[in-house]
Amino acid sequence: MSDAALPRELQYASPQHQAGAALAGMWLFLATEVLFFGGLFFAYLFCRHQHPAGFALGVRNTELVTGTVNTVLLLSSSAVYAAGLLAAEAGRRRALLLALAVTAALGIAFLALKGHEWLDDFHRHLFPGRGFGLHGPHAGGAALFFCFYFVATGLHALHMLGGLGLVGSIAWRARRGAFDRGWTTPVEVVGLYWSFVDCVWLVLFPLIYLIGRAA
Repeated sequence: MSDAALPRELQYASPQHQAGAALAGMWLFLATEVLFFGGLFFAYLFCRHQHPAGFALGVRNTELVTGTVNTVLLLSSSAVYAAGLLAAEAGRRRALLLALAVTAALGIAFLALKGHEWLDDFHRHLFPGRGFGLHGPHAGGAALFFCFYFVATGLHALHMLGGLGLVGSIAWRARRGAFDRGWTTPVEVVGLYWSFVDCVWLVLFPLIYLIGRAA
């Protein structure tokens, strides 16, 4: 596709200018997300320093197998999406659509497993409040850990839902032939967001499932 045929809004001097602005905008948005989640992680570290035994007790009551499977699902989804971006850059629309479908399926599987894990947590009375299922001198610290657990995983799940919506929009546009060898910027922009959500989980996984488990 020639530069003249590439989609371009009137406020941009060229398709390359438009692509650079889109990527810069996404990076700026992700920087604000880093600040948002960074505050959450800082609060976790502060509270963990105050209640190390309680947080270790909370970690030991999370489902390590489910967390590990979900980590594999997310890493696989990012790898598949990257393959889809390469297919888009090569002009292979069917391969791109297949990669987007697999990415979405892996994301849905992640959310389904997470939902099942939340239900199990509720059945075991691990939601902080009256009737909290853990007892003993460190129960207060464990309840604080599960406050972080539900807030952090809930926010991550909301970002996952947003990512699935974006992947779906890219698939819809791809079916209509919106992308070609010379125009794949929207695919790349959504890939940045999806990879960021993946990276957030890679930080959450050790905080929730690993650190203090052997204490």
